[in-house]
Amino acid sequence: MNNKVNRLALTSVMLCFFAMGFVDLVGIASNYVKADLRLNDTTANLFPSLVFFWFLIFSVPTGVLMNRIGRKKTVLLSLLVTLLSLLLPLFGENFGLMLISFSLLGIGNALMQTSLNPLVSTVVHGGHLASTLTFGQFVKAIASFMAPYIAAWGAQATIPSMGLGWRVLFPIYMVIGIIASLLLLSTHIQEDAPVFVNENAPTVVRQFAGCFRLLKQPVVLLSFIGIMCHVGIDVGTNTTAPKILMERLGMALNDAAFATSLYFIFRTLGCLTGSLFLRLFNNRAFFFVSIMMMALSMAGLFFGTSKIVLFIAIALVGYGNSNIFSLIFARALQSVPNKQNEVSGLMIMGLFGGTVFPLLMGYASDAVGQAGAVGIMALGVVYLFTYIKNIK
Repeated sequence: MNNKVNRLALTSVMLCFFAMGFVDLVGIASNYVKADLRLNDTTANLFPSLVFFWFLIFSVPTGVLMNRIGRKKTVLLSLLVTLLSLLLPLFGENFGLMLISFSLLGIGNALMQTSLNPLVSTVVHGGHLASTLTFGQFVKAIASFMAPYIAAWGAQATIPSMGLGWRVLFPIYMVIGIIASLLLLSTHIQEDAPVFVNENAPTVVRQFAGCFRLLKQPVVLLSFIGIMCHVGIDVGTNTTAPKILMERLGMALNDAAFATSLYFIFRTLGCLTGSLFLRLFNNRAFFFVSIMMMALSMAGLFFGTSKIVLFIAIALVGYGNSNIFSLIFARALQSVPNKQNEVSGLMIMGLFGGTVFPLLMGYASDAVGQAGAVGIMALGVVYLFTYIKNIK
């Protein structure tokens, strides 16, 4: 019976990882919104920026919330917010409605990113935890690279997409999110009792202050910036790759959407093979090779004018960027072993880089074309080169 419960719990958690991947639809969706509402790059890039802005606000408070209501209830709350974000676009595509939808998508994902990984550690114990988390990232990536295909199908198939066009993506993912929510709700997961504040516990303000004081630790601060660069490059490529194909090759948006899927396909391959390569090479060598791949990619995206060069560049940044987060995250945790929960919250907050980079890239691309956006991402790659010395 316990095995059945464990398998059911694991299945429900994996569906939640799929729902976590919904956030990556923002890249291709922002391109369709830009075309439909005739926005410039600066305005269109507000959408991915707004999604990741909420990681700055909600990551650390979510850790405090988990202590009070438990991990499963926090994940359920994140799913509820995510479902609401997917419901709103069914009522229209005006600018304000889409801003609200993407904001809720970002809030839900911030809650989920912070609470789902700890929930996995409740379901899976011992040596299987790392492989389970890796498989969860693989499941998440399936949702990521499916999104452009579903949106392109919806844009071309007017009748099957119920008149929604590319927005058919939202009800399809919403149905999967509902199934994930109901399955998790009906699954028993044994957790430690929630921790309520007692008279001897530090106040919430003191907990927050203690968490942010960790940024005085050099490795923690450098790792926080490194996470920002990693996510900025991730979201930046997700958003900009189709625009580069349209600008350089004259592709239509529905055809250029393949660039986003290509990025996530190679990012998924990187996640699956990264654990093997880390057994063969030391962490610093693997980190260096990954950053070199990203540097070659930036050169290809900046100068490339042929389909083959641009596709290779997109594949390189997808594969090269796939394991950067885990290497930086692990190094940050090692630096303050007695404060790992707090460090974890700060690193998740570093996903705020997904706000900063697209905004800067929007201004740069409006000024000088998509090469300007690539230049902003290249600055992130340069910083990651300087981080290599911190990897043990």
